[in-house]
Amino acid sequence: MNTALTPARARPATGPAGLPLLEDAGAVTPEDAREVSRLFFERLAGLPEGDAAHRYARDCLIEMNLSLVHYAVRRFRGRAEETEDMVQVGTIGLIKAIDRYDLGRGTPFSAFAVPYIVGEIKRFFRDTSWAVHVPRRLQELRIDLARARERLAHELNRAPTAAELARHLGIDEEEVIEGLYAGNGYSADSLDAPPEEGDTQSAGGTLAARLGGDDPALEKAENIQALKPLMDGLEERDRRILHMRFGAEMTQTQIGQALGISQMQVSRLLTRILASLREGMLEAN
Repeated sequence: MNTALTPARARPATGPAGLPLLEDAGAVTPEDAREVSRLFFERLAGLPEGDAAHRYARDCLIEMNLSLVHYAVRRFRGRAEETEDMVQVGTIGLIKAIDRYDLGRGTPFSAFAVPYIVGEIKRFFRDTSWAVHVPRRLQELRIDLARARERLAHELNRAPTAAELARHLGIDEEEVIEGLYAGNGYSADSLDAPPEEGDTQSAGGTLAARLGGDDPALEKAENIQALKPLMDGLEERDRRILHMRFGAEMTQTQIGQALGISQMQVSRLLTRILASLREGMLEAN
């Protein structure tokens, strides 16, 4: 046992409220932490919040019992890439346990704290593991639906309907459908992922290779539809000039000869007509 840190053999120097002065509470071994924590909890119960002694006792309890957080994190080894995040949220659970622990009930602190720590870690996964963020209510409903489907499928020997799921859970069928749709946001497939086995439509390509793109003619079709009522509002001569210039592809000189006006007048008329149409198109958009 680390005798330098036990209450019975603590150094003469003491901390606030007569508690042992722990220069490095995190260095207390798990075996010592159980005994020392009991002393700190006894004193903590009689200290007012915000008091320096209260903060000292609480901080020491957190540091001494961080081993419980690491113990809980090891239960989720499959998510090793998120270890640091799990330690952080697990520490939040530890702090909640310290603030709510009642020494008088006789329950060992470790047995009381671990469910809080594990609960915070699970809540972290529930809130961050979704590919698309959905309300917590729907996240929890997805879990209930998964359990209900498994149970009913076993009882009915087939997949249950939305109505059967609703009756089993005591909720509206519309809520079941909403939960089923929300479940689609739990995971997302990469556009660069290879096709699944048996997918004959992929022909060896990725999903991204099969996605459609913007049709370059779509904007042209939209512009034609927007231009039609503007053309209908033009005077007959203006529509005729446009037809000769862009339909028959006549030169300005040829148009002038056909209308008995000069090429310069044709140029000015075209400029005015096109400016009017352009302004109408911008207003329409």
